[in-house]
Amino acid sequence: MGTTLTIRVPSDFDLARDVCSYGYFLLAPNRWDPESLTFHRVLRLRDGRSAVTIGQAGGKRGVALKARFDRAISRTEQGEARTQIARMLQLDDDVRAFHKIDPRWKKSGRARLFRSPTMFEDVIKTVTSCNVAWPSTIRMNARLCEVVDAAFPSPRQLARRTPSVLRARCGVGYRDQRLVDLGKLFTSKGGVDVGWFEDPATPDDDVFEALLGWPGIGPYAAGNIMQLLGRYSRLAVDTESVRHAKVTLGWEGEDAELRTRLEAHYQRFGDQRFRSYWFELWEDYEARQGPAWTWVRETTGQAFTASRMREPAGPVRRAVRKTTQTGSVRRGR
Repeated sequence: MGTTLTIRVPSDFDLARDVCSYGYFLLAPNRWDPESLTFHRVLRLRDGRSAVTIGQAGGKRGVALKARFDRAISRTEQGEARTQIARMLQLDDDVRAFHKIDPRWKKSGRARLFRSPTMFEDVIKTVTSCNVAWPSTIRMNARLCEVVDAAFPSPRQLARRTPSVLRARCGVGYRDQRLVDLGKLFTSKGGVDVGWFEDPATPDDDVFEALLGWPGIGPYAAGNIMQLLGRYSRLAVDTESVRHAKVTLGWEGEDAELRTRLEAHYQRFGDQRFRSYWFELWEDYEARQGPAWTWVRETTGQAFTASRMREPAGPVRRAVRKTTQTGSVRRGR
């Protein structure tokens, strides 16, 4: 018989909204079920893997979560599971800091950004999202879980893999050696002090510079990993950011010019600028594909291609452009 844990959450926590707040909820081994409003994945615990289903009774905000495991897990494993779930769902995030700087999102409660149970998984998923269409990112992560480990590959597992095998069986392309090197970095003595990266006392500038020294991590990847560490002072500017500037914000100009303009545009949101940028982008996605909690990896997840994202999303484009001028905008769920 499996173990069921009750997990207390902040009074504003909404499982459907806060899981379906960042694209990694569509990447294996994560699976969101829009019918039952439950989140599923396999976690790696001390005594082995365990599949967990997380739900919130009645889908009611602030109600404690029930995490049901497919086997009995020990007290030590229960502590591990609670830590991993809290990290994924950002249960320790004080959303008031964000809403104070950018009150546009207070009514809807948007603030938390879904992430992985470990920093390493976030790093690998970031690398698999660089220079590639989103459907390919979905496929890469699915294959990594199918070929290497259902709970997502550990640093040690990737460190021991042959790059050519990752390329051939997981479709990771030129990232093959980088994934192996990152695995070795995380398993080497003194290689990565995760506590240092996650410590709020560590300056953002130091974290950013350290990340740039890692295999396959450029400015975009470093910025994205930082927000997954709860550090929102930098944007992660890529081709999607430029599309957002052109299609949603209605700007014109060369890509390099727009990248610079985006950095300046979100500067006013200070150490929360990534979140202000992201929720504008996310609202545009929802205008195109429906509320994120209704998305399914195998269908909706395949719709995020450049050819489908070039046209304006009507009301959202007008609302976001109005926000840049007046500071107010309509918000939904």
